[in-house]
Amino acid sequence: MGKRIAKEVSIAVAEAVKQCKVDVIAAYPITPQTHIVEHLSELVANGELDAEYITVESEHSAMSACLGSVATGARTFTSTSSQGLALMHEILFIAPALRLPVVMVVANRALSAPISIWNDHGDIMAERDIGWIQTFAENGQEAVDLVYHAFRVAEDRRVMFPAIVNIDGFTLSHMIEPIELPDQEQVDQYLPPFKPRYKLDPRKPISMGPVGIPEIYMEAKKAQDEAFKNAYKVIVKAWDEFEKVFGRRYHPIETYRMEDAEVALLIMGSLAETAMTAVDRMREAGKRVGLVRIRLWRPFPLRDFVRAVKGVKMLAVIDRALSPGATGGPVATEVRSALYQVPGRPRVVNFIAGLGGRDVTVEDFEEMADKAYFYMKKKPKEPYEMFGVKE
Repeated sequence: MGKRIAKEVSIAVAEAVKQCKVDVIAAYPITPQTHIVEHLSELVANGELDAEYITVESEHSAMSACLGSVATGARTFTSTSSQGLALMHEILFIAPALRLPVVMVVANRALSAPISIWNDHGDIMAERDIGWIQTFAENGQEAVDLVYHAFRVAEDRRVMFPAIVNIDGFTLSHMIEPIELPDQEQVDQYLPPFKPRYKLDPRKPISMGPVGIPEIYMEAKKAQDEAFKNAYKVIVKAWDEFEKVFGRRYHPIETYRMEDAEVALLIMGSLAETAMTAVDRMREAGKRVGLVRIRLWRPFPLRDFVRAVKGVKMLAVIDRALSPGATGGPVATEVRSALYQVPGRPRVVNFIAGLGGRDVTVEDFEEMADKAYFYMKKKPKEPYEMFGVKE
């Protein structure tokens, strides 16, 4: 097995990308993901990574270059955050429609305005419907492991969809954690060379991205949607195989102390570890509280999620993004829809917390759980609460 050493998460992610033997990196620096692409540029410059590094003038150009690269059969990587991801928005829809398996790490950061370089999930929640596979890491080891998994799944000929690995900006990207980077032989065993089904080759010309007239557009999108939903099986199978090679096990939905929970906290990302401490405290106080964490966000693992919350009376969904004018945050809206036709479904209370890098402490999670208990008896006045706002 690989050696476990203390390393900044962004640097470890870059090292994992190197082990995946990427052919092309196209990137534009933006806080807080800069250390990832900066370290990759160093690895290319000093000869440790045999890849083309394309320096571009914007994130829009970075993603455009990535699509051209992967269309020719090159294993391709990029990374971005916040306004950079927003600037890519126009191009992001094209990758899944053309089945171009780019892998991107997003160091999640708040969107302007006001200007904020700190963490929340506003950037990626604005990209929920782009058709990319999306996972969320809880810690540095997961961030690294999900990079290997992303390439393995995205490039699988049964999938051929782009993939995003989400890591919380600063609170994860800039932390130094004990991380095990596996041996290169293990990575090679897990991740085969990229062999696309179709590619741009002047010797065998094909067309990519022609006009979709009204008579065929819906059929094209139906085919894309069905293929995307079918990717779920490959995603889970790739985690099964990951455990065999690396010894670590991952699931689309993770649970903590849910065996007899009547109240459950639902969260994504690095705050889950803080929430676990709150759950432990509440369990010691005799409260039947558990935790559910979404690792696979797209395609949404409906059956896994419904199974995870079975028997729960009240589900407290903690959103790290605001959906102005809606009936809740993006995750709560998704969850309410997912549970609507489930018999005996739990009631859902929604808290919007941790926007723009605001701390969410163990005590905050305890308070949200206590409020969930209160709302078991009395219906909340509003569909969601902005938690921790200084009124």
